[in-house]
Amino acid sequence: MILTVTPNPSLDRTYEIPGLERGSVLRATGERMDPGGKGVNVSRAVAAAGHRTVAVLPLGGAPGALVAELLAGQGIATAPVPIAGVTRSNIALAESDGTLTKINAPGPELTPDESQALLTAVAAQSRTADWIACCGSLPRGLAPSWYAELVSRARESGARVALDTSGPPLTAALSARPDVVKPNAAELAEAVGRPLATVGDAVKAAEELRELGAGVVLASLGADGQLLVSDAGTFYGAASVAAVRSDVGAGDASLAGFLAAGGDGEDALTAAVAHGAAAVRLPGSVMPTPSDLDPAAVLVTADVPLDRALTQQGSPR
Repeated sequence: MILTVTPNPSLDRTYEIPGLERGSVLRATGERMDPGGKGVNVSRAVAAAGHRTVAVLPLGGAPGALVAELLAGQGIATAPVPIAGVTRSNIALAESDGTLTKINAPGPELTPDESQALLTAVAAQSRTADWIACCGSLPRGLAPSWYAELVSRARESGARVALDTSGPPLTAALSARPDVVKPNAAELAEAVGRPLATVGDAVKAAEELRELGAGVVLASLGADGQLLVSDAGTFYGAASVAAVRSDVGAGDASLAGFLAAGGDGEDALTAAVAHGAAAVRLPGSVMPTPSDLDPAAVLVTADVPLDRALTQQGSPR
């Protein structure tokens, strides 16, 4: 069972449009409404793959109630923490050429009591979890050290923890020794404080994160594939995608596949790449089912293309 923690969930609305023209009235050709937030997406991908999951998340207001309703409709168990604020609503505009424009709201501010209630809910639900996936940005009211405290508590209880966040919350949590961290190129660059121009640069940055406490680093490099750096070695995985429909939640689908396949090694990397490649071919933040996956199309190798230039070069913010 994979338990997910999403401190700043959202109600996500995705509109498909021919093209984005500023100052114009745009007519959508398609629309979706999904429960959002990185941890929520991981739970949705885990459930779509037929595995057990429980989503822990703070919810408030009408958008929060709708998030809970949508998750229940997908057969996902939740452990909601009621809050006084209102769950945020995000908007994504998906153009026909694959370009995606996202508007993410800041979200509510959690009180100290709500922060502790969230930690208590995680502890209560973690007893039967194989993995705890802590994902996404922290809402206002939670200190950058909040994830570090959660990781420390989880590891003390014997649970394995995966962390997918960025900035100060990521660097603060590394000393708590999360079992897995999943940054993208920009987040890797931010963590080490320098730009990343090649796959080799990303490998070095991942190794530095391991020196700071991360057990396994699964790095998403967008169109340039994924990296796995761990005690088992360094591996590179990629799969060609003919057309990208939406990359919303693709990294979350990758993490779900990776954890469901064990959380380390070549097979887990293959699952991660297959899930990510399948997700970008689907609309909005739809998560792939087993029938959407094509593991045979995934290339995983220990011969890492260190000199390959990154299409989307990572730069520290």
